[in-house]
Amino acid sequence: MPTLLLHGLGSDRRTPLELFGPVVLDVSGAEERIVAPDVRAHGASDRIGTADRFTLDALAAEVAADARDGADPAEPAESAPFTIVGISLGAALAVRIALGALLPVERLVLVRPSFTDRPLPDNLMAFPVIAELLRRYGPYQGMRFFRRTGAFQKVDTVSHAGGVGLLHQFRVHEATARAIRLTEIPRNRAFRDDAELASLTAAGIESLVVGAPRDPVHPLALAERWAGALGAPLERVPARDEGQAAHTEAVRAAVASFLRG
Repeated sequence: MPTLLLHGLGSDRRTPLELFGPVVLDVSGAEERIVAPDVRAHGASDRIGTADRFTLDALAAEVAADARDGADPAEPAESAPFTIVGISLGAALAVRIALGALLPVERLVLVRPSFTDRPLPDNLMAFPVIAELLRRYGPYQGMRFFRRTGAFQKVDTVSHAGGVGLLHQFRVHEATARAIRLTEIPRNRAFRDDAELASLTAAGIESLVVGAPRDPVHPLALAERWAGALGAPLERVPARDEGQAAHTEAVRAAVASFLRG
């Protein structure tokens, strides 16, 4: 069974590979095929394009195509259902892939979901602000101005780790040239309503949702909603501000336990 790893907004394939690659290989064995693409305008992807290329469905279709390209050509696609592990944006893409039947999917691991049934929910409001400051002032000056905004302070006062994560958007490769991703992607909704999420479980897809407290960009309440709609277990892990190592260890342990069944 191949495993598809999907990163978050402004991140790249290295994050889920480093976080979950060893877990997947430990549970499934060294022969497990792991596919971890860079989403459009992220990491090593040289694709940018216009706003219409940044809908969740368009991105999900590209990711699914990348996953098929990385699959074993000797194994028929219908006989090799995927496990998809997605972080934040990656969780939303995993849901869109499953809902659209873009790949055969057996299991979903949805880590710190951030997208909802509304375009540009409150928890994602900082990203278009970052995009505008990048376009106006570039990474260095843009970061200075962003630190003074209510969008930054609203997150940073609750979670310093969350604030650091937002500031990282100014430091990534080609941040200004790729600012469109921060404007357009948060305008998408991951699902129509709770019933649409529930349809995945009705279709026989098993899911795990992982959430953490004190994470304004990835609210625990949202993880609870996803888990409730899916009828899936919710694994609550320590807040990142309690120590990144403890948070990482708990996330890995939760995912390993789910994958072992």
